[in-house]
Amino acid sequence: MFPSSSREFTENHHKSLKFNSLVKHSTRNLLHEVDLLRIAASLKLEQKHKGTLGQFFTPASVAELMAGMFNKPNLPRISLLDAGAGVGSLIAAFVGNLCQQQQRPASLDIVAYEIDPFLIKYLHQTLELCARECQLAGISLNYHIRNQDFIQDAVRLLQPSVFDNPDHSRFTHAILNPPYLKINAQSQVRGLLRSLGLETSNLYTGFMAATAQLLQPGGEFVAISPRSFCNGPYFKDFRRMFLGMMALDQIHLFESRQEAFNDDEVLQETIIIHAVKQKQKFDRVFITTSSSADDDFVMTNSLAYAEIVHPHDAQQFIHIIPDTLSQQVIQQMTNFTCTLKDLRLTVSTGRVVDFRAKEYLRLIPEKSTVPLIYPLNLSAGYVEYPKVTKKHQALVYAEETISLLVPNEHYVLTKRFSSKEEKKRVVAVVYDADRVNCDWVGFENHLNYFHQDGKGLDITLARGLAAYLNSSLVDAFFRLFNGHTQVNATDLRNLKYPTIEQLINVGLSIGEHFPSQQEIDQLVQELLRMTNQFDNNPLIIKARIDEALQILVELGLPRAQLNERSALTLLALLDLKPNDPWSAAASPLIGITPMMEFMAQHYGKSYKPNTRETVRRQTVHQFLDAALIITNPDAPERPINSPKTVYQIEESVLELLRTYGSSEWEKSIRTYLSSVETLKQRYAQERELSRIPVVIEGEVKTLSPGGQNVLIEKIINEFAQRFTPGGRLIYIGDTDEKFAHFNELALQDLGVTVDAHGKMPDVIIHHLKNNWLVLIEAVTSHGPINPKRKKELQSLFAEIKIPLVMVTAFLSRKAMVEYLADIAWDTDVWVAEDATHLIHFNGEYLLQTYKV
Repeated sequence: MFPSSSREFTENHHKSLKFNSLVKHSTRNLLHEVDLLRIAASLKLEQKHKGTLGQFFTPASVAELMAGMFNKPNLPRISLLDAGAGVGSLIAAFVGNLCQQQQRPASLDIVAYEIDPFLIKYLHQTLELCARECQLAGISLNYHIRNQDFIQDAVRLLQPSVFDNPDHSRFTHAILNPPYLKINAQSQVRGLLRSLGLETSNLYTGFMAATAQLLQPGGEFVAISPRSFCNGPYFKDFRRMFLGMMALDQIHLFESRQEAFNDDEVLQETIIIHAVKQKQKFDRVFITTSSSADDDFVMTNSLAYAEIVHPHDAQQFIHIIPDTLSQQVIQQMTNFTCTLKDLRLTVSTGRVVDFRAKEYLRLIPEKSTVPLIYPLNLSAGYVEYPKVTKKHQALVYAEETISLLVPNEHYVLTKRFSSKEEKKRVVAVVYDADRVNCDWVGFENHLNYFHQDGKGLDITLARGLAAYLNSSLVDAFFRLFNGHTQVNATDLRNLKYPTIEQLINVGLSIGEHFPSQQEIDQLVQELLRMTNQFDNNPLIIKARIDEALQILVELGLPRAQLNERSALTLLALLDLKPNDPWSAAASPLIGITPMMEFMAQHYGKSYKPNTRETVRRQTVHQFLDAALIITNPDAPERPINSPKTVYQIEESVLELLRTYGSSEWEKSIRTYLSSVETLKQRYAQERELSRIPVVIEGEVKTLSPGGQNVLIEKIINEFAQRFTPGGRLIYIGDTDEKFAHFNELALQDLGVTVDAHGKMPDVIIHHLKNNWLVLIEAVTSHGPINPKRKKELQSLFAEIKIPLVMVTAFLSRKAMVEYLADIAWDTDVWVAEDATHLIHFNGEYLLQTYKV
C-alpha cells in the first residue's frame, strides 16, 4: 500500500490532471463558440459598413497565436484592455490561454471598447462565456463594456487629473486589433491624437499609441497591425513615441498577405508585435515567421535589439529580419553606399493626376498632344508607346498642362504600386527618348521617375540604374523593410546605390533589348565581386531554392507541396549546398532532424524543433507517395514511426536531378515522366481503379477511394437501411469532387437553400417515415459533431421546416474513444463495426431530435 502522503498526492495529482483536461476542453469550446459569433456578425455586417469603421475581425487562429505571445502570468490581479473589441475574439483567446496556465491570477478585470452598437450584443455573449470559463478555472472575472469612442475616452483618461489619481488603475495587459482607417488632417480624431503628442495619418497607430500610454510600467502589449508603421516618413512620429516607452520583445510575420485575414481583402502585410512598457530595451528580439496563424512550421530568428532599431537612426526604422539569408541580403547591400544626392539624381512622383486633367486627356496621340505614360506602358525593361488600351495615351499640350510635363529625355520609371502577391516589388524601366518623337512627355501619378534637376539622364546611366533597381538583391532588400504594396519616392530616396561609375559600367552591358532576370543578377554579382563581397551570396541561395521549387513543379507535385519547405527538404535529401552544381547531388540516409539542421546551416532557414512533424506530414509523406524517396533502405524492418527512421532519394530520381541545368535536362525529364507518370496523373488513375461504388436512387455512382469515403459507403449501405429505411438520400459528400450526389430541389422543398460549397455535413438523409432530416458526419481524420460544429449546422439549416437529427459516424470504437470528450450533447453516434447499435448523448431514445 501507498503511505498516506503518497496516496493523497496521487489522488490530488489525478484530480489535477482531470481538472486541467476539463479546462482545456472547455477552453477549446469557448474559442469555437466565440469564433461562430465572429462569423455570424461578419456575415450580417456589410463589407462597406466594416470598411467605414476600419473593421477586420480577428479569426480564432490569429487570436490564439496573439494570446500565446504574452509572458506567463505572475500577478495576483490582471487588468486587460481591448481598445477595439469587436465580438471579443481576442479577449476570449486571452481568457482561454490564462485559464490553461498552472499559475493563475486570483482576479481578472477586463475593459472592452466597441463603438459599433451592432456588435455590443455579441461582445456581451463573449464576455459571459469568458466569465463561465474563469469560474471553472477559479478566477474572479469583472468586465466593463464601453460603447464609446476609444480615442476620445483615452484622451480623458490620460489627463493628469485622472491618470495620476491613485484610484485610477492602469492596465497590466493590452491585446489589440486596431481599426485600419486613414484620418483627415482636419478631423476631430486627428486633433485628439495631437493632444496626446502624436501626429499620424492612420487610426491604427493612434489606437496603438493610446493603448501603450494606458499601460502601467511593465505592462504587456500584443497587437496585430499593418507592417507599414515600421518604416517611412508618415509614421516617424508614432515610432518615436512608441519605441520611446515600449521595448520590443517579439515580432511575428506572415509569409502571405492573404492568410492572416483571409475572410477580408487585406492588401497590407500584417505583423504581430509583443512589447513591454519599459525604458530598458531587451538584449535580443525574437522574429518568428509562418505562412498562416495555424501553420506550425514556424521559422525563428533572434537578433540584437540594436539590429532591429538602430540606436542612431533618426527615422527609428524597425528592421524586421526573419532569417540569416535576410541578414546576408542586408550585408550585401552595405557595399552600396551612395545616396541619390551623392549621385546628383532625384526621384519624383509623376505629375499627371488623370482625373484632375480629364478635359485634356486623349485616348490616342493627336495633333497638339504629348505622350502620357501609365504603368501599363512599362514592358520588358523599356516603355512601350503608344499602346492599344482603354487608358488615355496622350495629353493636350496647353498652357494649363505645361507644369505637368517634363522634357522628352531619358529617364528611369518605377511603378508606385505592386499588385497583390506580385513576384517583384520594384519594377523599373528605361524611358528612351529616342523611341518617341516629341518635345515633352507626361508621367502619370502612379509612376516615379528618376531625373537630374528636372532633366533626363545619360542613356547608359539610365540602363544601369534600371538594371540595379530590377535586381533580385534590391527586391529582397526592399521587401524586408517595406510592408505595403507601394513603392514611394521616399522609399527610393532612402535606398543606397552603387557609384555613378559602377552604374554606367552595368549600363554598358545593356543594349536595345533589356537583359533577363538572371543576366541582371549576374551584372549585380559582378559589382559585388569588385567589392570582394561575394561569399555566401544570398542571391545564389535564393536561386537554388527557386530551382528546387521549379523541379517540384515539373515533377507534378500538388500545390500544397509547392513551397519553400518542400524545396529545402529536397535539397537536404540531395545534400546539395547553394554553390554545388546539380551534378554533385548525392543520396545520403537522412532523418527529419538532420534535414532541418541542413536547412539552417546551409540555407539560413531555422525552424522551431517542434515543427519536425510538419515536414514529415506535409512534405516527406508526399515525396514517398510520388516515389521520389524510399524509407529505411538500411533496415527495411524498421518501423516507419521509429525515431531512427531515415529517408533516401530514389536512384532513378537522383540520376534525373543530376542533369538539371544541363542540356540533357529536358530529355531526361521527358524520359522519366514517360516511365513514371506525374503524381497528378498517377493519383487520378489509381483513384479511378479503386473508386467505391454506391447505389443512389437506383443509379450506380462512385466515391473516391480511401479516407472518409470508406465510412460513407457503410453509412449508405448499413446505417441508412437500418435506421432510416425508405429514406431519401439528399446529399453525399466526396473528398475529390466536394459532393457525389446533391438533390438540391428536395432540400429546397424542406425550406432550406444552402451553398453546396459551404460546410455541408458528409451525408444528409430525409427520414420520410418520421419526417426528420438526418445530418451525418463521417469521422476518419476530421472531428465529430462538437458544440461548434453543432451550432454551424443549426445555422446552416436554420430555415428547415422539420426536426433535425445529428449523427457522428466512426469506423471503430477505438476511433470513437479519441473524440468522446468532444461530442456535442443531444446528438447520436454510430460505429460501423457495431452497425446494429446507436449511442445517444443525453436522451431517452436512440435517435431523437433536439429543440431548434
